[in-house]
Amino acid sequence: MRLFLFVILILGAMGSSFAQTTPDLGPEADVPSVDDLDTLIPEVDADQPAVVDPDGPPEASELDALFVRLKDAEGTSEADRIAREIQLLWLDSGSDTVDLMMARAGQALKAEDHALALDMLDIVVTLSPDFAEGWNRRATVFYMQRDFARSLVDIERTLALEPRHWGAMSGLAIIQRRLGQEDRALVTFKKAVEIHPGLTNALETIEALEKEAAGEPI
Repeated sequence: MRLFLFVILILGAMGSSFAQTTPDLGPEADVPSVDDLDTLIPEVDADQPAVVDPDGPPEASELDALFVRLKDAEGTSEADRIAREIQLLWLDSGSDTVDLMMARAGQALKAEDHALALDMLDIVVTLSPDFAEGWNRRATVFYMQRDFARSLVDIERTLALEPRHWGAMSGLAIIQRRLGQEDRALVTFKKAVEIHPGLTNALETIEALEKEAAGEPI
């Protein structure tokens, strides 16, 4: 009951603080999808708090070691396994309340209940402004709503907190491409692939953009 009242108070305080006009990007053939972003939404039981490491969020050295292994991974299967380990560590906020909000936001996003997902994620970024995955997940919801201006703001915050976040980079590159900034999108996709060589969507898009730049048929 206390958590419910706390949530209501936070939402009331933030009611109109994110008002912003979405840019007119013109007609778009592809409907925004969470799969575009190479962002994991682990299966989590929203009725149970996530298990929190009593020692707090993962040490930087632990993530650094996983990123080295990811870059040197042999084959897609190994890369995907290491990437999932990294993403699960990213989800460790160090707060059971924040982890619960993230789990419920993930379920709402899967159910395409964007309003509920945003309510949960607004609370997450308010309670834990240094938690990169909270900003990334909210950027994902804004992207799926075609609210690219807000998505870009949250992507920038995500990358400031975790510069190796390939999902946020993929989102940035996709939005750059939608804005007609193909050269910038190509550079951004290549940076994402440097970090995670197994990004199938990014690799395919890099090939298409390079052919397009060379005037070759796609």
